[in-house]
Amino acid sequence: LPRSDALHNVELPLVYAGLPYAERRERAKQTLIDVGLEDRIHHKPNELSGGQRQRVAIARALVSNPSIILADEPTGNLDSKIGEEIMQLFEEIHSKGNTIILVTHEEYIAEHAARIIRLKDGLVENDEIVSRGNIQKPRVATE
Repeated sequence: LPRSDALHNVELPLVYAGLPYAERRERAKQTLIDVGLEDRIHHKPNELSGGQRQRVAIARALVSNPSIILADEPTGNLDSKIGEEIMQLFEEIHSKGNTIILVTHEEYIAEHAARIIRLKDGLVENDEIVSRGNIQKPRVATE
């Protein structure tokens, strides 16, 4: 929402969920802090960089604590340091039982996953179960 600051943008899903004002305000603020935007809470989108806007979008997706998160290149517009912080946040969320399906072209981002499915020409090329960056059980998909 171009006319709303980051806090209101992140708070919006909680408005639709019917949460009380104080609770949604606190959750939105904490989620913005979690994605590293504590100093940009009251900035509007035109006052934020592309990476900061992307982090607002990530915060908006996370604020309602969804059981499944679909993330298409969530670190695409972020520098590597912030990208790493976002991936650590995703790991923390995953450790609480949430499922994260993430699409990336970046190997260092894929290395955070417990399972990596590689696609080529629209087909599954490889399906790997990973533990702490080490492949435990590679499986080659067949047609």
